[in-house]
Amino acid sequence: MSQQRFFRFLQERIGLDVESVGVPMVERALRQRCVALNAANLDDYWLRLQQSADEQQALIEAVIVPETWFFRYPESFTALAGLAHKRLAELAGERPLRLLSLPCSTGEEPYSLAMALLDAGLNPATFQIDAMDISPNSVAKAVQAVYGRNSFRGSDLAFRERHFVDVGDSHQLDERVRQQVRFEVGNVLDPILASRNGQYDFVFCRNLLIYFDVQTQQRVFEVLKRLVHTEGVLFIGPAEGSLLARLGMRPLGIAQSFAYVRQPADAPIAAPQPLRSASPLPPATPIAPSRPAPAPRPRPATPLAAPVAAPRESESELLASIARQANAGDSVQARASCQRYLREFAPKAQVYYWLGLLSDTEGDAAQALSHYRKALYLEPQHPEALLHLATLLAAQGDSAGARRLQERAARVGRESER
Repeated sequence: MSQQRFFRFLQERIGLDVESVGVPMVERALRQRCVALNAANLDDYWLRLQQSADEQQALIEAVIVPETWFFRYPESFTALAGLAHKRLAELAGERPLRLLSLPCSTGEEPYSLAMALLDAGLNPATFQIDAMDISPNSVAKAVQAVYGRNSFRGSDLAFRERHFVDVGDSHQLDERVRQQVRFEVGNVLDPILASRNGQYDFVFCRNLLIYFDVQTQQRVFEVLKRLVHTEGVLFIGPAEGSLLARLGMRPLGIAQSFAYVRQPADAPIAAPQPLRSASPLPPATPIAPSRPAPAPRPRPATPLAAPVAAPRESESELLASIARQANAGDSVQARASCQRYLREFAPKAQVYYWLGLLSDTEGDAAQALSHYRKALYLEPQHPEALLHLATLLAAQGDSAGARRLQERAARVGRESER
């Protein structure tokens, strides 16, 4: 097909898996660009595309549909505030904190980082945020920092009163926040980023991988891992933790923060301890011979107290416990809680997803596949199970099956965003 060369171009330039956004969407973008240039057909447009860097960028802009808002996943920003105070204490004035938002889209995420840190009491001189996106149009809008209603979602919008002024029907961000962020046009796959390896204390890269094939996902994660300082933290999207575990990173343990740190290469494995009696007996003492002791008087039998049963957790409490244990990396307890849930309550897709994730991070691919498939049987559009199952299928050579699941996950993601 004549479109395949355009699909390859997008994959090579920005890592885009065309199936993830849908072939019709890319075909529509091609038609739009043909009309804009008055190209006779796709062959004519292909020649013009090869001859013009501006047109190459225009096609990329036509395919990319930015979708973001302020304080998306609010728990991540709450976690950041606490971690930033701790990291500043460790640096002891040696340098300011360095943060990266990639991709930054139209600026909502990096500006949320700045507002979160300022609201947490950090001096503006103690941190600097770099923000990068492949789209010059998105970066230009971010620099303007004027936002409409769609950028403000959720029930807690108090930050808008603190940091914005009304400009007609829109909202202009305060200069104090804007000056904390430096914007630039760039690509996560650009080799020039290697010059920044280890530079950032905190990197935010969320909901990008859904648009990549599996090989590109792995390349991007390697880039992100290198960008993060050895003592730094990488914040990702909710569905992206499985691959990080394979790349030597572990969850930080803050619930719903989706924050990961490096796994020490020489992390010791605790040796099994011998079982011991809860109440060890004292050593025997020899008894000197003496006259026989009188027979003891019989005592009335004392009834044994019935054991007190631990209060049973409600379904919501047990689910919260599982999430807390899984996010903290306590795989043994999380797995036990999942099994307990399945004994006490009706099967739930999220529980099977957690079991799959636990097996996945432990390297048991067969068990992970089984659990992810059970999750999808119960909830066919479970986005995280779709993505993780796709990753496993691709690793086993089933690229067609992986592609179908990635496409389903992308559709689910777009529908939920709308």
